[in-house]
Amino acid sequence: MSDLVRIWVVPVDAPAECDGILDENDRARAAAFLDERDRQRFTTAHGALRILAGRELGVAPEKLTWTPGRYGKPELVAPWSGLHTSLSHSGDLIAVAISTGRPVGVDIQGLAAGADVVGLAERFFPPDESAYVAAGRDAATRANRFARLWVRKEAVVKAAGGRLWPNLKIPVRGRDVVDCAEPPGTYRVAAVTVPDGYHAAVALAGPAPFAIQATGLASV
Repeated sequence: MSDLVRIWVVPVDAPAECDGILDENDRARAAAFLDERDRQRFTTAHGALRILAGRELGVAPEKLTWTPGRYGKPELVAPWSGLHTSLSHSGDLIAVAISTGRPVGVDIQGLAAGADVVGLAERFFPPDESAYVAAGRDAATRANRFARLWVRKEAVVKAAGGRLWPNLKIPVRGRDVVDCAEPPGTYRVAAVTVPDGYHAAVALAGPAPFAIQATGLASV
């Protein structure tokens, strides 16, 4: 049987009571945002992560604690350390991923309207991937191609717990199994279905296949 990763895609304006379940560290980080929308995005994202992880574990969300792991990725502390989590947000959407068996990474990105995606791909992606982006017939196609590749790279990096920039050269186009450069490791990555205007991907440690259970707002 394949491992299962659960993914929730949640609007920033989700009607979840998030303020009261954040810990002191998260509340301080939220308060540091000068823009109210950024503060709301952070609060909803981290609150949704707590709600969904707590539901999976049968634990009150406010009791959960994360700590930086070996490479800096937040990890749940004992006795909940067997549950792996990942969080991403872009624009008006938040993605939360939970895995009970293997380290997980999820990334969601809105299309970069007006951005120089060809220039970014040339700077950061392998030559064949930058050529693939540049060959798009119009700006919308090029933005789609860039975002589709970007989320796969970032999902792998989030599963690994490494830094993004040293890993943007890792090839992901047409690959279900990807080798992360720093820290080194092998990961399986898959696309996640999200609303138009966004791309998302999820990665699990190891090359073995996995199943995805994606859920929307109603489950928060």
